[in-house]
Amino acid sequence: MSDPAKTRRHAERVRELVASLVREIKDPRLGMVTVTDARITGDLREATVFYTVLGDATEQASTAAALESAKGMLRSRVGHALGLRHSPSLAFKADNVQENVKEIDDLLAAARHRDEEVQRLAAGKQYAGDPDPYKAEEPEDEDESERVGAREDLG
Repeated sequence: MSDPAKTRRHAERVRELVASLVREIKDPRLGMVTVTDARITGDLREATVFYTVLGDATEQASTAAALESAKGMLRSRVGHALGLRHSPSLAFKADNVQENVKEIDDLLAAARHRDEEVQRLAAGKQYAGDPDPYKAEEPEDEDESERVGAREDLG
């Protein structure tokens, strides 16, 4: 098993290679593909490539079919470029970035709405306790300089 740093480097290299090789695929089914990430197992035998496609569900399905049919060419080119004894098998997985972005935007909008509601409810309100909840030290009866002067008189 290889070390994690080497695995990360190979995964990054696989991502870069697949991203550049996708442009060379001459399949008309291939849409606007962006390779977002790649992960490779510790033994460097299997790589998962995450991608996103610009378009609707039919374009995403046709792009998935085009990538699946070009998998052999991509695997041989990636294996040759990596210089490994065994070329890693490639698996392509659609990365639903658009759905994740929409979900995060919806969550942020809901949080913003709750914050505005709290601000609206807090407007014109005051705290239940004293304005200064911290107790101040009680003033001393005599000044420090007077005490020092009294000690000098005694001694």
